[in-house]
Amino acid sequence: MRSGSAPDGITVDDTDATSWVVHRQGYRYPLLDAFHDVSARLAQMDADGTDLALLSVAPPLFLYWTGVDGAAAAARTINDAIADMVAAAPNRFAGLATLPMQDPAAAVAELRRSVGELQLKGAQIGPHIDGTPLDDESLRPVLRAAAELGVPLVLHPYYVGSSPGLDDFYLTNLQGNPWQTAVSASRLIFSGTMDALPDLDLVLVHGGGHLPYQVGRLDHGYRVRPEAKQPAHAPSEYLRRFHYDSLTHSTNSTSWLIEQVGCDRVMFGTDVPFDMAGGTFAEQLAGFTGSDDELQAIASGNADRLFALTGGTQRG
Repeated sequence: MRSGSAPDGITVDDTDATSWVVHRQGYRYPLLDAFHDVSARLAQMDADGTDLALLSVAPPLFLYWTGVDGAAAAARTINDAIADMVAAAPNRFAGLATLPMQDPAAAVAELRRSVGELQLKGAQIGPHIDGTPLDDESLRPVLRAAAELGVPLVLHPYYVGSSPGLDDFYLTNLQGNPWQTAVSASRLIFSGTMDALPDLDLVLVHGGGHLPYQVGRLDHGYRVRPEAKQPAHAPSEYLRRFHYDSLTHSTNSTSWLIEQVGCDRVMFGTDVPFDMAGGTFAEQLAGFTGSDDELQAIASGNADRLFALTGGTQRG
């Protein structure tokens, strides 16, 4: 067992042939070479037919549970490493920053540094910050800064410990992750945050979680419940304020999502190299009967536009 110096007590267990990242809260996952090794990641991309990948830190390493003093330094270290990996293969990689969201002022500063100095394309953040929802007024400066810079924020669920009621059967991920995304997006709608920040671009991973598939229930609540009256429009009218990835693990669900939100709002997503990865572009879009132009938009065009990339497509 080797102990790292990360402030939340992360260790690396290499007592067997596979190295494991072990968080003090109990969560563990294999430290695969494709997470950090350029050659391994490029080999994976070549095997899958992916020309360009948008790199981001593994969500358990958001480190929102750490002290404020170390959070900014940890984010800088991670973002510098992401930028270094991008520089090693700039025609194949682009990067997203991580932010010390428990310190909003530091998060704004790190976002500006990451975009301005490191040329990262936006940031990946959690749908809540160690329990504080993204619509909380304390976090508004970070969302506003992203809107002002014209860069998207990718909302990705995370966990490092026990989730009551979800610990069995890997439900912490299987149901907890899409639930986190749906709750966060719903709060951003109902709180009026999306109205207050009309230029904010947000990406909801895993096909938007549960949000697109239960938005009718939100609309009904908007019509009949006084607690749900704050947004200017019905929740379904905000679906196109978000972008989504294609990673639903169901060709029917992905096709339905595209029909609901439009081809210009969905992008190819993989979750590589986690074991919850969703397959190649051809596999994920097998049920979609759109035109070649629509398929090309989902494969690369939408991401090129949103993240200001310079080419890169998903073949096959």
